[in-house]
Amino acid sequence: MARRALILIEGTRNAGLLYVQAAQDHGLDPIILSADPARYDYLAAERVEAIRVDTDNLDALIGECSRLSATYDIAGITSSAESFYATAGKLCRYFDLPGPNPASIERCCDKFTQRQLLEEAGVPMPAYRLAVNAADVEISAAEIGLPVIVKPIVGSGSRGVRLCRSIDELAEHTTHLLGGKHIWRSPQRILVEEFAQGVYYTASIMGNEVIGIATAEFGPPPHFVFRETILPAPLTADEYTRIADVSLSCLKALGLGWGPTSIEFRWTKNGPVVIEVNPRLAGGTTAQRFQLAFGIDLITEHIKLVVGEKWDLRRRHSHTVAARYLIPDRDGTLDWIGGDIQAAAVPGVAEVKFNVQPKTPIVRRGDYTDSLGYVIAASPSLARTQEILQHAVGLIGWSITPFSTLNEQEQGAADYLPD
Repeated sequence: MARRALILIEGTRNAGLLYVQAAQDHGLDPIILSADPARYDYLAAERVEAIRVDTDNLDALIGECSRLSATYDIAGITSSAESFYATAGKLCRYFDLPGPNPASIERCCDKFTQRQLLEEAGVPMPAYRLAVNAADVEISAAEIGLPVIVKPIVGSGSRGVRLCRSIDELAEHTTHLLGGKHIWRSPQRILVEEFAQGVYYTASIMGNEVIGIATAEFGPPPHFVFRETILPAPLTADEYTRIADVSLSCLKALGLGWGPTSIEFRWTKNGPVVIEVNPRLAGGTTAQRFQLAFGIDLITEHIKLVVGEKWDLRRRHSHTVAARYLIPDRDGTLDWIGGDIQAAAVPGVAEVKFNVQPKTPIVRRGDYTDSLGYVIAASPSLARTQEILQHAVGLIGWSITPFSTLNEQEQGAADYLPD
């Protein structure tokens, strides 16, 4: 009898490994299809089969999956990476497997098209404009009024996203995006939108069910790098209902509702407004936090759906979980980082992870790659969880020596691979 395989198209820094492990725990053989398998350091440790293939070429992927089907029973195909989730959906259609509607995913991943569809449905959101050159960006910002958010139409992980509070900042970021420094996976189009001010929330959805709402704080502007997240967010019943209702309106407007979705909000003076709809499981520590908070394994339940099984989203318990991300305050060479063993020993700390090793060049980009690591704590109450987290983070330290030459900084920047 052929072994059952789960095909994973590319991966992500954190969730990629979790999908591999969850598939193995579910009795499946995970197989990674990647343009560069070497970039995923966990594959060798987990003894996972990885095949080099052009993942931007649908025909090449179909050919590889067809070849694998001679040896394996392909139970499902998916991806933890937003940029390949629509591709996974197309492969599911071709091989008659359960999967998301690829057309809906592609429309949602285009932030301008997403905005248009949400606007037509009457979903509350910031004012926005499409720009394709520097003049468009300047005109759009003038029409909306500073400050504005400027970001690529396609992308994730806060890459290329910046708050522009002045004409000078606007010009600087436009030059960054259009001047060759930003890595584009799509035509160069920019979204300029109103800066919606208020507390940040994110709703995690599976199918058509909101399973939890978190809140988060960011590091200093002009970037949007997560500093701390809390699940569940301290909301009144009415606030929770309002966010959940808008979330379901988004699914309907965008033709979503199969598998995971993550929707970002700001609670403004007019209530919740939608910042972004992501047609995938949220990244970072989302999966770990839901497991700790509610006993729900989001990744395993997603895999069940992918292979045609029934998922189970019932809560097993209710704890408050917080994660703190370790963000450096300078660029340079990481001399040392430590305290993880002591922090992990604190009662209530669930996980401590460093993303970097000593002697690593640190170049802040204002996106998710800035994080040196994270600490996750959990307890029955918010106050206790925050106490645990603060204590644990206080035990961690690091030292960064600023670069002495421009060449050192450029060398560090060259190590970056888009997720």
